[in-house]
Amino acid sequence: MNSFEEDYQPLVSIITLNYNRPEVTAAFLESSKSLLYPHYEILVCDMASSENPANVFDLKAYPNTRLLLSEKNLGFAGGNNWGMHHAKGDFIFIVNNDTELTPGIIQLLLRPFSQNATIGVVCPKIKYFSDKRIIQYAGFRPMNPYTGRTSSIGDLEQDNGQYKVSGITYGAHGCAMMIKKEVIEKTGMFPEKFFLYYEEWDLSARIRKAGYKIWYQAEATIYHKESMTIGKDNPMKVYYHTRNRILYMRRNSNPFQLLIFSFFFTFISIPKAIFFYFKTHQMQQLRWFMKGVFYNLTHNSKSTI
Repeated sequence: MNSFEEDYQPLVSIITLNYNRPEVTAAFLESSKSLLYPHYEILVCDMASSENPANVFDLKAYPNTRLLLSEKNLGFAGGNNWGMHHAKGDFIFIVNNDTELTPGIIQLLLRPFSQNATIGVVCPKIKYFSDKRIIQYAGFRPMNPYTGRTSSIGDLEQDNGQYKVSGITYGAHGCAMMIKKEVIEKTGMFPEKFFLYYEEWDLSARIRKAGYKIWYQAEATIYHKESMTIGKDNPMKVYYHTRNRILYMRRNSNPFQLLIFSFFFTFISIPKAIFFYFKTHQMQQLRWFMKGVFYNLTHNSKSTI
């Protein structure tokens, strides 16, 4: 760290959500003890868990940490927004509780902000906790304007230094993203209508439209315990992925793009999903898939609910 970076120590608010996984959150807080950056606060935002997480871990063991108890589950979008309303920092680090922090991550994520005033969000390289050699995210490819799909650069690749160059990327990853408070003030927070999934893409679109850049910081690393909260095959995940994929396109596409997407989704995505769920005997997932589709036929894309 150079002398300028040693002097540049704004308060960073680390926001993480807990929902019925206090042992996972406790492991996250344990990893925070390794942080080298001195000027931070941690806000653990509990989303109406069945048990107060304070009964599982002792907050006194974790410096600068506050526990906020919500009376209802606000989802990823609403929960993080709620946390941001309580945050005191000039920078907000949104991070999943099912991650392991690395010692220098805060300094490394702050560095691009001090070097380029147009950078609004910085994301680290994300690797899988189960095999720390394997990459999950090294930036995002552009969202396809006709299918509503994108992919993470480097996903499932062994890290051999092939993504060691930092640079502009197309979307921030909700697992770990540091954002300037002034960006939030100009563009707004996560769209709470999404509740879960695609909300970071909707926010990323607004951030780019406001003239800010989204930055992949290759030197910073975090380890992610993928899908520990709701599970990979959970019907809730099927519902929100389906619902919010369509919702995102309705909110961020021009008329021609939306027309093409509508044809693609109707005649390719829906038949493909029906065939797959019938073949694999996942009828509950199929029902929630169709609920996600029908949601968009009955709800305004711009409303808050």
